[in-house]
Amino acid sequence: METMEPLEELLTCRLDSGRMMAGPCTIVIFGASGDLTARKLIPAFYHLHASGQLPNPCRIIGFARRTKTDEQWRGELREAMRRLSRPQSAAASAWDEFAKLLNYCQGNLEDAAAYGRLAQMIDQAGHPDLRQNLLFYLAIAPDQFGTVAEQLHAIGLLHRGEQQQGWRRLVIEKPFGEDLDSARRLNDTLAKYASERQIFRIDHYLGKETVQNIIVFRFSNSIFEPLWNRTLVDNVQITVSEKSGIGSRGGFYDKTGALRDIGQNHLLQVLSLVAMEPPVSLEAEAIRNEKVKLLKSIRHIPIEQVGRQFVRGQYVSGEIDGQPVPAYRKEERVSPDSNVETFIAMKLFIDNWRWSGVPFFLRSGKRLPVNASEVRVQFKLPPSVLFAARCGPLLDSNSITLRLQPDEGITLRFNGKIPGVGMGLRPVRMHFSYDAEFGAYTPEAYERLLLDAMAGDATLFIRSDEVEAAWNLVDPVVKAWKGKSLTEREFYQAGSWGPTAADDLLLQTGHQWRNPQPSTSQVK
Repeated sequence: METMEPLEELLTCRLDSGRMMAGPCTIVIFGASGDLTARKLIPAFYHLHASGQLPNPCRIIGFARRTKTDEQWRGELREAMRRLSRPQSAAASAWDEFAKLLNYCQGNLEDAAAYGRLAQMIDQAGHPDLRQNLLFYLAIAPDQFGTVAEQLHAIGLLHRGEQQQGWRRLVIEKPFGEDLDSARRLNDTLAKYASERQIFRIDHYLGKETVQNIIVFRFSNSIFEPLWNRTLVDNVQITVSEKSGIGSRGGFYDKTGALRDIGQNHLLQVLSLVAMEPPVSLEAEAIRNEKVKLLKSIRHIPIEQVGRQFVRGQYVSGEIDGQPVPAYRKEERVSPDSNVETFIAMKLFIDNWRWSGVPFFLRSGKRLPVNASEVRVQFKLPPSVLFAARCGPLLDSNSITLRLQPDEGITLRFNGKIPGVGMGLRPVRMHFSYDAEFGAYTPEAYERLLLDAMAGDATLFIRSDEVEAAWNLVDPVVKAWKGKSLTEREFYQAGSWGPTAADDLLLQTGHQWRNPQPSTSQVK
């Protein structure tokens, strides 16, 4: 007797057949000695190689100013993999095979002769695709992007527009400028040497499986679309909380702050996916068009209104997991009188038909109680009759929570009767867990993004007008906070959920924050 396959398996829809595939190419990493290369990029390339997804042939060239041989660079990366990557993720035999793909080119970013050596290394590749298909990853400071692009253009490695043979692409890391003017200047500079189709602005948040699943959740399930609007949604809360402080990034963070580091990119990117209209297709430009349209629909905030819709905060000393932690101003390489924000909260309104009048509350901070990223869609309370009339404020409203990390999953929260002879109600939940349902290894965000960059698929990358639309929103806030001292209501104890001012922001409209719960790995 034949065993029938489960219906869920029979209905599995595979969309990879039309997906662009990565082909043979040479990847050049500028900033090869940096933390990003060792911590994220090389592990991602290694795992792609180990799983058979890295194009064959493929070559990775590291470009940095320190003098070292190929073997020295490979050894440093191997040690970094041992310390930083997943346990036992790099078996000796697999690493030795992968290491053959790695070469090192020494040079300063301003040195034309170094680019000549790089061009010579590329030209020596045996396979023609390794000479013609070039991906340049700029894991360097944003003020050096223009220098590298200009030097690559001058030596003939980068041309604007389509190539007669092969392709050339630039991958650049955030931050994309430090305000609207600098973002525009950066876009204009890069546009001299590469077309928009050749520029891949990377925000690793968009590579996360759960962030990508926002589109699947919204547009492949008909039961949720009628709920996803101003008629039933009371408010939407997006939280990115971190238990950690700034670590060794004090020099960078004290010039950047949470608004530039997280708010202008991660938070607004998630917001655009949660609130955008259905795209006309799954093509990259169709999705990016809707994201830009959504960002441009967010109500502009005049500089004099910033205090009513944006809150900043900075942590003072406290405890995390029972361990004392210092105040931000006591961290290494931080000014003792710094007014840089380690916490942000914002109240935004989207002026379109779907979301008119619905507040979107976004927040992110360092030294908060748990590590969590989630979206909570809070629905309106039922009419004040029947159970609502009897229970009053004890009857909770329904919600859908998209947990982006950790303990990735989706939770529907509704009210149910407590078992027994009496009549009692309390909130209960239906929960979908990625780990319980699929169990398989979830690739790191950089693995997906690097594959897409090699394939030329820009769906998960940020377009120039998208960058400028986000900066246009936060620019008045940057200007309003510049040179302004923090008040007592803007400081918060490490291990708490932020400053009192953030609670006040929601109380203005009768709302309150819904705090993410600790993941199972965080509960002691």
